Amino acid sequence: MTSETIPVNVLARWSRLADAAAKRIDSGLINDTFIVETNDGERAVVQRLHAVFPAEINLDIAAVTERLAAQGLTTPRLIPTDDDALWVVDDEQIWRALSYVQGATHQKVASAAMLKNAGRLVGLFHSALEDFEHEFHSNRNVHDTAEHLNRLQAALGQHKTHSLYASVSRLAKSLFDSADELIEPSAVPPRNAHGDLKISNVLFDAEEHAICLIDLDTVSRMQWPLEMGDALRSWCNPRTEDEESAVFDLSLFEAALSGYATNSPSYLSREERELLVPGIQQISLELSARFLTDTLEETYFGWDASRYPSQGAHNLVRAKAMHELMTRVREQRSEAERIVRHCLG
Repeated sequence: MTSETIPVNVLARWSRLADAAAKRIDSGLINDTFIVETNDGERAVVQRLHAVFPAEINLDIAAVTERLAAQGLTTPRLIPTDDDALWVVDDEQIWRALSYVQGATHQKVASAAMLKNAGRLVGLFHSALEDFEHEFHSNRNVHDTAEHLNRLQAALGQHKTHSLYASVSRLAKSLFDSADELIEPSAVPPRNAHGDLKISNVLFDAEEHAICLIDLDTVSRMQWPLEMGDALRSWCNPRTEDEESAVFDLSLFEAALSGYATNSPSYLSREERELLVPGIQQISLELSARFLTDTLEETYFGWDASRYPSQGAHNLVRAKAMHELMTRVREQRSEAERIVRHCLG
């Protein structure tokens, strides 16, 4: 369920925004997001959080963005209510306000220069949080790939009569056969991470300079090869997530890593660098498994009803695209690893 307006009593908790005009932004798939503007031109972002996020995630965002700002990075900041609350509860819904940062988001990569700038920014982000000590309230392991494969196995057992079952089953077998390539949970330590570095979570200016990272609900600790693996599988595939003919563009890969190398954190170990390309494969596999599960369960935060007859049909295309991406990365692994050594040492 989505909200088309901000309840008046919610906005009133920020007296400076009480009479602001609100415009809904439809680019996000999870939270309901509005840009509000007051009569004197002040802008802010007001969001209703999806139920998947606990209210306490705002405490993590407040701590992380305080650190980023102290390190000189541009970042959206939570705007406390008049009584200094970081969020508002209304009818069991969680609302918050964030400072507005001027810029644009992109669903697809426009150029190698854009990715070089994105890489620089993410390197700055990781370096700024390198020795940041914080007990995260959200301890969701977003990239528990083995658990996502287990969920897929369970869905296959529960939905054998689904009209798309045969297609899902064939693709699932390939994923299960690749499970022995997964990175061991203890192989490298967890690091402070953004948690969802897809290209649409990087804010750019008109010259394609990366300004800041947005959508900080996934800030946590995770293994660096999976954090960057998720970024690079998004950045280096110039197709959209639901175009089956996915590609892994090595020129984009090199541009992104060369940018990241200019600001990379000092903690990077040889093991972490060597696991980067396997991390890209793993994230692609994981997303394919998640979309296959969503196909059978007919669930997902958003799907395009104008192009597909059901949630399952859209998710199956997404699953095929991510499987294709996994295959392309595997085929180019040797050259990709050469680029990692060239850029990161």
